[in-house]
Amino acid sequence: MTIQEAKYLAKKIMESGEVPLLVGHFGVGKTDLIREIANETNRKLIILVLSQMEPGDLIGLPSRENNKTVFLAPDWWPEDGNCILFLDEINRSHRSIRNAIMQLLIDKRIHNHILPENTWIVASMNPPDEDYDQVDLITDPAFLSRFFILEISPNIEEWLKWAETVQMPDEIRNFIEKNPEFLLPGTSVSLKANIRPSPRSWFKLGNVLKNLTKEEKRKYAYQIASGILGSEAAKVFTENIFLDIPNAREVLLKGNIPTKLELHETNSVILRIVDFLSNLSEEEAKNYIENIEIISKNLLKLSEIVPKDSFFSLIRLLTELSNEKGYKGQLCDKIIEKISFSD
Repeated sequence: MTIQEAKYLAKKIMESGEVPLLVGHFGVGKTDLIREIANETNRKLIILVLSQMEPGDLIGLPSRENNKTVFLAPDWWPEDGNCILFLDEINRSHRSIRNAIMQLLIDKRIHNHILPENTWIVASMNPPDEDYDQVDLITDPAFLSRFFILEISPNIEEWLKWAETVQMPDEIRNFIEKNPEFLLPGTSVSLKANIRPSPRSWFKLGNVLKNLTKEEKRKYAYQIASGILGSEAAKVFTENIFLDIPNAREVLLKGNIPTKLELHETNSVILRIVDFLSNLSEEEAKNYIENIEIISKNLLKLSEIVPKDSFFSLIRLLTELSNEKGYKGQLCDKIIEKISFSD
């Protein structure tokens, strides 16, 4: 997403009491983005560069009080909630720092120090294709599930405008304008591939959606949902809201198939059926075998609506799954048999 989109959504997420995670290459403007939000909302900005902090800097130093150990508040601790706490370079921080950050994200506190009410929190990191210590971070779903991931890729116009405001030399601006392919690295790994929906993520998504208008939902629902649910679940969720496409159970058991489908709607229906059959439990597969006639009939009905190539992709998956042991393999084998016999 662009810088302006990330700025808009980050503010909406923080207003909802949740935490955005800005992911972007060095120099794309993540810190400037948060500074602008702080200025526009008249909030004090507290920047914690986590890669340069020791545990004592973050959690405060121990002290003795009434024969007990207590921790003094660190010097950065906010005095009131009219502030933005910016956790910068979270991917480069030491594991001990991240453990303390988890308490801050979950309980809004560190030891006996509780963040003032209405404190906004935002974090940032570099994308996974850069040479930083982050392997354990991007494979830890418990950590990532605390954030709404906003992946930033500034467009050329945005970057050139920013480069002019910071008085970047004309030679550089002119070169990038003529050769935009050199602005960012050619490859990137999305963090969204490592997140999956959970009861927590649906709760967090609900908090943000309550803060959006209908128009904002239509425009930004996928970008927000994919940052907390992952791309696959977000796609199905937003299509269900805006396109009213039937789910796999409705297609297979009820024959709920629209008489006409656009190409992207066709692909969505096929993808839903593929995902559904791939993730069937043995108990569910056993029950579906009892409805094999209905399922086969409805799949044949679907084949008359969707392009042949799309339907063949479904058949190829059924063929692969038919080789599995157990009821799932039996179910797929019987579906192929019924469909082939009907042809």
